[in-house]
This record gives sequence, C-alpha cells and structure tokens, in this order.
Amino acid sequence: MKTDYETIKVEINDGVAVFTINNPPVNQMSPQLNQDFAEAMTEAYGDDDVKAIVLTGTGKNFIAGADITKFQKVDPADKDEVVKRVSASAQFINGIETGTKPVVAAINGNCLGGGLETAMGCHYRVAAQGVNLGQPEVQIGLIPGAGGTQRLPRLIGLPNAIEMITVGKPIKSEKGLQRGLVDEVVPQEKLVETAIKAARRFISGQLNQKMRMTRNMNMRIPSAAEKKALIDFTKGMTAAKAKGYIAPFKAIEAIEEGLGYDIEADIEREVELFTDCLVSDVAHNLIGIFLNTRAAGRVPRIKGIEPAKIKKVAMLGGGVMGSGIINLLLKGGFEAVLWDINDEALEKGVAALRKTFAYPIKKRKMKQADLDAMIENQLTTTTSLEDMKDVDLVIEAVLEDMKVKQDIWKKLEGICRPDVIFGTNTSALPIREMATILEDPGRMIGLHFFNPADRMMLLEIICAEKTSDESLATSVAFARAIKKIPIVVNDGPGFYVSRQLGGLFGGAVFLSADGVDGALMEEAMMEFGMPMGPATLADLTGIDINYHVGKTFEKKLGERYKVHPITEVVYKTGCYGRKTGAGYFDYSGDQPVPNQKVVDAVAQYLKEQGVKPKEISKQEVIDLMLASGINEAAYMIQEGICDRPQDMDLAMIYGTGFPPYRGGILRYADKWGLKNVYEKLLELEKQYGVRFKPADLIKEMAESGKTFYTN
Repeated sequence: MKTDYETIKVEINDGVAVFTINNPPVNQMSPQLNQDFAEAMTEAYGDDDVKAIVLTGTGKNFIAGADITKFQKVDPADKDEVVKRVSASAQFINGIETGTKPVVAAINGNCLGGGLETAMGCHYRVAAQGVNLGQPEVQIGLIPGAGGTQRLPRLIGLPNAIEMITVGKPIKSEKGLQRGLVDEVVPQEKLVETAIKAARRFISGQLNQKMRMTRNMNMRIPSAAEKKALIDFTKGMTAAKAKGYIAPFKAIEAIEEGLGYDIEADIEREVELFTDCLVSDVAHNLIGIFLNTRAAGRVPRIKGIEPAKIKKVAMLGGGVMGSGIINLLLKGGFEAVLWDINDEALEKGVAALRKTFAYPIKKRKMKQADLDAMIENQLTTTTSLEDMKDVDLVIEAVLEDMKVKQDIWKKLEGICRPDVIFGTNTSALPIREMATILEDPGRMIGLHFFNPADRMMLLEIICAEKTSDESLATSVAFARAIKKIPIVVNDGPGFYVSRQLGGLFGGAVFLSADGVDGALMEEAMMEFGMPMGPATLADLTGIDINYHVGKTFEKKLGERYKVHPITEVVYKTGCYGRKTGAGYFDYSGDQPVPNQKVVDAVAQYLKEQGVKPKEISKQEVIDLMLASGINEAAYMIQEGICDRPQDMDLAMIYGTGFPPYRGGILRYADKWGLKNVYEKLLELEKQYGVRFKPADLIKEMAESGKTFYTN
C-alpha cells in the first residue's frame, strides 16, 4: 500500500501498518487529513500484507478534533447539509469500528473531542502516561457528534460518561485506565511498541476483533430504571448549573434517547442534536470566546517584537492582592521577591500567601511539603528596596496614593536595571501621571489584577501615553506565563473593566429614583446571567469605594457622570457593604436581608421627591442596564480606551462574570441591533437625562446598519 501521504506516514512492520498522523500544528481534522485518512484506511483494508493497523499522532496531540474556526461560518439555513457532513464523519468512525481489520489507537498526546471519538472507534487503546482524554465540546456550546455520547458510556459507565460529557473536563490517561477508557498506559517511549504488540495479539487470535468493538460492550449500560433515575438526577443538577446553555441538555437528550441496540441510529440522532447546537447563537458565542481567548493580547503594535525574558519578579506589598500575585509567580516557576514596609507586614504577607494554597492542599492537589519547598526555594522576603537590583519585573500593589507610589518608583529607578519593567496594579490612579516621575516613562505599564488574583483569569494591561512596545510585549508574554488572559487597553479613568461595569450597573440608581424595587433589579440581572445584581456587587466592592470612583469620574469625565443624589444618600448612611457588616443588605444574620437603614434613607428621599413605587418588567430592567452598558463601551471606543470588541467582551466575561453564552456585551449589542439600542437610549435620555445620551458611535452605527463585530 501507499506509505506517504501529505498528513500521514505509513510504516508496515511484519503485517502491522503504523499510521503516524502529522498535520501541524495540532493534528487537526482538516479536509486534507480526512481525505488521507480515508484513502489510507481503504488501502490498508485492501492489502493482504496488512493484518492490523496502529494509529498514532505526533508531538503533543493524537488527533485534535475538528477545525472549529469553520463552525463559526455555518449558516443555520444550511442545517440539512451540515447534518450530512457531520454524519459522514460519524460514519467514517463507524467504518473503523466495523472494518475488516483490527485498529489499535496509540494515544501519544491530547486525545480530545473527535480525537477521543476516533480512539473509541478503535478496537484497543494504549495511552502514554499523563495524556489528556476528554469530550470538551460542551465548553464551546456543542456535544460530541461522532458517537461520543454512545460509546463513552459503554466503556466507562453512564455516571462517569455523563460527567465527562456535560462538564467537558478531561481526565488523565491513568484515570482513563481505571475507568476502562483505555486498555494500557505506558511510558511515551514504549507507546508504539506496546500498540504493535496489541495488534499482533489480534493477528494471533488472542484478542477477538468483534468482541472488542465498543458498540458490543453493553455490560456497563444500566437497566432502564437505573438509567431513568440517573438521567432525571442529572437533568435537575444541570438545570441548576447550566441555565442559558444548550449543549449539556442536548447531550443528556442524546444519552437518554440512545444507548440502545441499534447504535448507528442512536449516533444519527446524536448528529442531529449536535447540529442543533452548532447552528445556535450560544455555540456561535462560545466558539468566538474560545478563539478570541487564544488570540488575546495579540495586538498589532507588538507584532514581531520579542518579549524580554522574565525570570525574577519583585512584588511590592503583601496584602490580599500581593499575596495572590505571589501565588501565581510561585506556580509559574518564577523567582519571587516580596517587599513590604516592615517584618510584621512581611509575616502577614507570607501567612496570606499560604492561605491562597489552602484549597488545593485540602483537595490533595498539592502537598504541604510542596508549598514549603516552593516558598523556601523560590521566595525571598525583604524590607529593603535595594534587593530589587537583579529583578526583571517589578509589580506594585501598595497604598492607593499617588505620592507614595511615585516615591517608590523614583527610588527603584536608581536601583533597578534600565530594562526592568515597572508594573503598577493601581485600579484608579492615572498611569500617565505616575510615570512622569521616571526618566524613562516607557518602562511603566499598568498590570491590573482582579481579586482574588490567584483565581481570576483576567489581567488588564494598561498602556500609558509613553509605554513602550517592548514593555507591552513583555507584559503580554508574562500574563500568558502566569496563565492569565491579557486584555490590552489604554490609560483613562477606571481603565476599561471598572468603567464598563459601572456603565452596565450604573442605571440601577435611576430605576431606584423612579420607585422600582431593588429586589426586582437583583433578580432581573441574575436571570440575565450575571453572577450577582447591582446591590450585591456594590456591597462586595464597597459602597464608599464606588462613591469615590464615581466622584472621580464626575470630575474627569464631565456632566454625564454626575453622581446621583440617591448615591449620596446611601453613602451618607455609613453602611459601606460587607466590610462594615451592612450595605444595601444586612449581613449580621445567617442570610443577607435588606438593610433597614438604607431602605429607610432611600424611602425618605423618594417621599421628599414625591415618587411612588413603580412596577416594571424584568426585561425593562435588563434593557435599561444593557443599553447603558453598551453606550459606555461605545464612549470608550470613541475615547481610544479600547477599540477591539473581542477584547472588550473577554474582559467583561473573565473580569465580571458576564454570561459567556451571551457572547459579551458588544456581541449582545449586535444581536439586539444597534438601531434598537439607539432608540432605547433616546427613550432613556428623555426619561432620565444626560447619563443615557447616546454616544456618537451608537448613532452612526444605527444609521449605517453597522455592527461591532465585522466578521
């Protein structure tokens, strides 16, 4: 048979044909690979010298599954054609399973999605140690579409299969061996050798090909009653956790209606359900988020610039934020220097650092001894800025005071090498002004982490007026090294996320002043998909902090940002949220309840203004909040804070919990229609004033029919 294809190399070893897939960069199921694979299998089946086949990959991947960039271009009107194409892929794997010769999967690396479905269609599976196995399709709004919902339960049992498919989290090959997903786990260097030995066992008759077909392994399928009980339980759990999503429910439906004796009919039903997901807005949004996340930080201005190597990082301040950042540095393998004003503060900082590792230690994902070793080998503590002389990057999270910060940076400029980047974690102070103290302001950049820093995925990277391209390129690479999603924005009051969140929830005060019940607003935004409502968020971040930020916006951004009288009323109660025990809610009991002091203060204000309680729908609440948020985004695009809708949406998703299935605030705007957004803003401006005045960009887009996303 032919041994050299564009994406597959074939080596015949005494009756065993070893197919090595090599389709850079990740062995993706491209049209060329599909063509080569089908041709190679046909030739192997027709060659009398080939008695068995071993299938393996190259690099870090076995087979990476389909090219999801193609999924975004699917037209819902072409659904029937999509079903045919997806069905052809499923039938190809059916053909491997029912083919005339045994096929052994030698899983060398990541085996996810279509890759795992292919492996499950083989008759024996050998995996290298530590590789990932999984069906992660649900994470991009899809379900397995080539037999995954039907074969996985047969191999590992229904409970484990449902979890893997509806959650999408992969497992390691060692756990796959325990569950029955793979038959052997061996060191990487022995993988193909072991797979060939397994193939020879088929040739000699020690293994029976028909009995090894996954479709014939029915011993782990539960009885009808057991299946119904488990499906009903899973539906209840999924309904509570996956509101707004489609794929988990479609996966459950495929399993519920399947697992029968006619597996091919069940797989065809799976294909239809897969296609239902594929043509949905939810999948379109989630795939967009996945692709944009991979591309985050790749801004044109740093293309081709080689980032500096960062090995040793100094952290100034060991408080809540600083300890979380040190956690990231240690996990990332960096040398870290923790500076604080005195030994007592350092002791508190190290204690806070240890607390950030409490959960993984409790869950036995790491050992206490491992943490002790990391601290001993990677961390240095000091009260002397002189110890920063050999670091590559300095991150500052000290008192939010311009003079304090500038004094520290001026001292460090005389201590650190000229190429060392200075990253400030300020959440409000203008970075351009902070950098004026430096002889080279190009070395300063904003590195705005979100609390808790060790868990929140977003890192907002803020460029001041003179931040150099080299500083930016290195900061983006550093963000990736500590497993953060880097979103690049320009300097301005509140940067991007804080101001955007204020725009989204800022409309709540106008509704309150109109007599709308605060509880309705909380419920509406939670039902929309936000993790919390405006009052709960204000209590968490601090009503006093929000007030002062609002005052800063009023001063720097003008009349449209004037602090509302009700905001003043609430601030003057002295109830600032969780940190004072009460804000909009009282936290003194087992469960938060409305704080009567704030309730009375607002009621008194409304009485003085002659405002009576007003009933509106939850959708009206959502429309006002979203129109305000979209408008704020447009203003920031106009002002040059950020001009990449995909980055702005990622920032809201990873930084504030905006529901991913909605795609982001600007993706939502496109779906709503900019003409409708503009008309809503005009209505709100007439009703509530200049705060809702439409940005010129909104007006221009509404009139021209443009959208934020152009492709």
